[in-house]
Amino acid sequence: MKNNIIIKKSGFVLREKGMGNSHGGAWRPNPNKPDDRRYLGEPDTINRSRYSGKKGGYERDTKIGPGGKATKERHYTDHGRPDKHTDPHDHLIEWNPETGVPLPGPPINYPNGAPTFKLYRKDLDMKINIITESNTPEQNRFTTISDFKWCLKRGGEIEFEWKNKVYCAFGKLQKTPDSEIQMCISEAYKPETEKWCDNADEVLEYKVGEDRLRDVITKVTVWDRTI
Repeated sequence: MKNNIIIKKSGFVLREKGMGNSHGGAWRPNPNKPDDRRYLGEPDTINRSRYSGKKGGYERDTKIGPGGKATKERHYTDHGRPDKHTDPHDHLIEWNPETGVPLPGPPINYPNGAPTFKLYRKDLDMKINIITESNTPEQNRFTTISDFKWCLKRGGEIEFEWKNKVYCAFGKLQKTPDSEIQMCISEAYKPETEKWCDNADEVLEYKVGEDRLRDVITKVTVWDRTI
């Protein structure tokens, strides 16, 4: 029967073969980061996962294309910046042709209400694969400055806490609809604290309280990082 929702619990196993790209990229989910699994899966299905950290977390739906790789993702949150993200909002997912790394694009916002998140093929039943595990703050932690820069450069959306304040950093945002894509960092829900940056090194110069982010980035509690 069409349009039924078929739910598969987290025993779902990702294929080990055939998940690279046509240029030989070898990206695979990090076995120590359950959130990575949502980017790969059974073709023409949706992976449903949940970030379960600060303030109850939020759900994510990741659309898996015919090649078994993510093509689009919906976040049911505003990431602490409702002026830049509607709840929900989407991201198109591209894949680096050389490294095979998933590359989330800028947020697609829906100020007048989001359309239904559907599969591409209307003749298929909607299959939703439930991924019950999610990263812990320790698994999300940035182990090096390069790790943080890598995440931002690839379009990561980050929520972290330092000295009882929550901050948001985004790899791909637009200050206005006509401006170029930049990086942005601010305290959560406080757009007046934002800093717009051309690269991750500028983000690292942002002051989180009395500290420079570069000096504490490996010590902050990372509640969420989308890649």
